[in-house]
Amino acid sequence: MKNETKQNHKAEMLAFLEKIVIDVGVGRLSSQPSFQEKILPHIMRDLSALSGQKAQICASKKSIAGFKMREGQTVGLKITLRKKKMVDFFDRLIRIALPRVRDFGGISLGSIDEHGVLNIGIRDHLVFPEINPEQSPTSFSLGVAIVPWARARDMAIKKFRDFGVPLKKK
Repeated sequence: MKNETKQNHKAEMLAFLEKIVIDVGVGRLSSQPSFQEKILPHIMRDLSALSGQKAQICASKKSIAGFKMREGQTVGLKITLRKKKMVDFFDRLIRIALPRVRDFGGISLGSIDEHGVLNIGIRDHLVFPEINPEQSPTSFSLGVAIVPWARARDMAIKKFRDFGVPLKKK
């Protein structure tokens, strides 16, 4: 009976969520010496561990002298999760990672845009239990965008609360 309820809950999540996009900006880290050989592989390994799939490297499209950025330089990493991996990551994020964030008081309703997309910023990737702090030489922040099929903000807020997302009252 309990397993059947769990399956029903996951099926509801699949029907509600379209995708989850995880992104990491590596702007300041990329200026360090030997970034490509030492730091980037560790970041990619940690992202793969917490998401279950390989990260895609995002390069700059043009040079901007004010930011000391060259065309083709690595500026970030992203992962798009769908179906089973998406549901598993969403469940771990809500039940395990967010409660481990220091001084966490809930997600502001301002984090949900007019299309119902929930954007969460996590300052330290070490809140995920899959990451071993001894093997991770760099600490980085990541952004998580949770995109629902429903494009209405009020309906998305209600469904996020039903799934246990810790949203603030007002």
